[in-house]
Amino acid sequence: MAEESKTITFIITRQDGPDSAPYEETFNVPYRPNMNVISGLMEIRKNPVNANGDKTSPVQWDMNCLEEVCGACSMVINGTARQSCAALVDQLEQPIRLAPMATFPVVRDLVVDRERMFDAMKQVKAWIPIDGTHDLGPGPRMAEKNRQWAYELSKCMTCGVCLEACPNVNDKSDFIGPFALSLPRLYNAHPTGAMNASERLDGLMEEGGIQGCGNSQNCVQVCPKGIPLTTSIAAMNRATTIQSFKNFFGSDKAN
Repeated sequence: MAEESKTITFIITRQDGPDSAPYEETFNVPYRPNMNVISGLMEIRKNPVNANGDKTSPVQWDMNCLEEVCGACSMVINGTARQSCAALVDQLEQPIRLAPMATFPVVRDLVVDRERMFDAMKQVKAWIPIDGTHDLGPGPRMAEKNRQWAYELSKCMTCGVCLEACPNVNDKSDFIGPFALSLPRLYNAHPTGAMNASERLDGLMEEGGIQGCGNSQNCVQVCPKGIPLTTSIAAMNRATTIQSFKNFFGSDKAN
């Protein structure tokens, strides 16, 4: 019976809109074993009454897969940016403090606008273009030794945690962030993607690109997927240096 009456306290940084001032609101939710942060937020949504007993608006947050694959539910939990679906209440210090990631503009409460990440992907052309929609047949196969490390890079879910941890991503810098320095390595390693390698490297050398990295290595420590971001950044530093020489001497082909 004691476990049934136990409650978990959430202190949530809320914001009614992009131009509103943030404020904190405290909620007590009934505890149950194996619950995660999202379970707690769902309880608040079901019964939006704060710790003072006042009826309030339901807390807004993003979520999608609930399997730490999409990255949508990223937020700051007890001072650390991470996915709320993978944050188990039993493993967190009480009370649990939730806040939106400070790197991104707040839409409402814990919902942030990650448009800057998608703009960065456009800058480095983080995709493999296909000429037409007709059936082109099977493409060239990637060598197994390349496929194994490329798979590790492909785990990126644009969650934004690496940007939140990076000291070079701030309101005084236009640095595109660690994840966007790693993605060109992934697509340039693909046999089809390699045809556009020079365009991606040129994107990395644009304003806010690889020159903005201060090599703090915070990104590789916080990445929830264990992506070797610093290894990719080192590889792209070398590749962009070679590309700059090729551009200078009139060659538009990159390794």
